Amino acid sequence: MSEKELEKIADNAKIIVNGYAFSKREDGFISILNLEHPDCAIVINHNFEIIETNMDEIEQSIVIELAKRNLQFLEEHNA
Repeated sequence: MSEKELEKIADNAKIIVNGYAFSKREDGFISILNLEHPDCAIVINHNFEIIETNMDEIEQSIVIELAKRNLQFLEEHNA
Protein backbone atom coordinates (compact mmCIF):
# COMPACT_ATOMS: atom_id res chain seq x y z
CA MET A 1 0.00 0.00 0.00
CA SER A 2 1.41 3.37 -0.96
CA GLU A 3 1.99 6.24 1.44
CA LYS A 4 -0.67 8.23 -0.40
CA GLU A 5 -3.24 5.44 0.09
CA LEU A 6 -2.40 5.27 3.81
CA GLU A 7 -2.82 9.04 4.11
CA LYS A 8 -6.24 8.82 2.47
CA ILE A 9 -7.33 6.05 4.87
CA ALA A 10 -6.08 8.04 7.86
CA ASP A 11 -7.80 11.21 6.63
CA ASN A 12 -11.09 9.39 6.13
CA ALA A 13 -10.97 7.46 9.43
CA LYS A 14 -13.53 8.45 12.07
CA ILE A 15 -10.88 8.06 14.79
CA ILE A 16 -7.26 6.94 15.08
CA VAL A 17 -6.17 5.24 18.31
CA ASN A 18 -2.65 3.90 18.96
CA GLY A 19 -1.91 3.80 15.24
CA TYR A 20 -5.14 2.04 14.27
CA ALA A 21 -7.56 3.77 11.89
CA PHE A 22 -11.22 3.06 12.71
CA SER A 23 -13.70 3.57 9.87
CA LYS A 24 -17.41 2.84 9.63
CA ARG A 25 -18.35 0.98 6.49
CA GLU A 26 -21.53 1.46 4.50
CA ASP A 27 -22.73 -1.98 5.64
CA GLY A 28 -22.48 -0.87 9.28
CA PHE A 29 -19.37 -2.86 10.15
CA ILE A 30 -16.25 -1.24 11.58
CA SER A 31 -13.02 -1.57 9.63
CA ILE A 32 -9.78 -1.21 11.57
CA LEU A 33 -6.39 -0.88 9.89
CA ASN A 34 -2.97 -0.89 11.52
CA LEU A 35 -1.40 2.17 9.91
CA GLU A 36 2.13 1.03 10.78
CA HIS A 37 1.52 -2.42 9.28
CA PRO A 38 -1.22 -1.91 6.68
CA ASP A 39 -1.21 -5.61 5.86
CA CYS A 40 -2.95 -6.10 9.25
CA ALA A 41 -6.67 -5.35 9.25
CA ILE A 42 -9.85 -6.48 10.96
CA VAL A 43 -13.58 -5.96 10.41
CA ILE A 44 -15.91 -6.18 13.40
CA ASN A 45 -19.58 -5.59 14.12
CA HIS A 46 -20.99 -3.45 16.94
CA ASN A 47 -20.97 -6.47 19.26
CA PHE A 48 -17.20 -6.69 18.73
CA GLU A 49 -17.52 -9.96 16.84
CA ILE A 50 -14.90 -10.53 14.18
CA ILE A 51 -16.31 -10.60 10.67
CA GLU A 52 -12.95 -11.03 8.93
CA THR A 53 -9.31 -10.48 9.77
CA ASN A 54 -5.74 -11.33 8.94
CA MET A 55 -4.37 -10.27 12.35
CA ASP A 56 -2.90 -12.73 14.79
CA GLU A 57 -4.85 -13.52 17.97
CA ILE A 58 -2.80 -11.18 20.18
CA GLU A 59 -3.33 -8.18 17.90
CA GLN A 60 -7.02 -9.10 17.58
CA SER A 61 -7.39 -8.95 21.37
CA ILE A 62 -5.64 -5.58 21.53
CA VAL A 63 -7.74 -4.08 18.75
CA ILE A 64 -11.03 -5.42 20.16
CA GLU A 65 -10.19 -3.84 23.51
CA LEU A 66 -9.36 -0.52 21.80
CA ALA A 67 -12.68 -0.71 19.96
CA LYS A 68 -14.60 -1.35 23.19
CA ARG A 69 -12.94 1.63 24.89
CA ASN A 70 -13.46 3.98 21.95
CA LEU A 71 -16.70 2.92 20.26
CA GLN A 72 -18.58 5.89 21.73
CA PHE A 73 -16.15 8.27 20.03
CA LEU A 74 -16.56 6.46 16.74
CA GLU A 75 -20.33 6.86 17.02
CA GLU A 76 -20.24 10.51 18.15
CA HIS A 77 -17.58 11.84 15.80
CA ASN A 78 -18.94 13.61 12.75
CA ALA A 79 -16.08 13.55 10.28
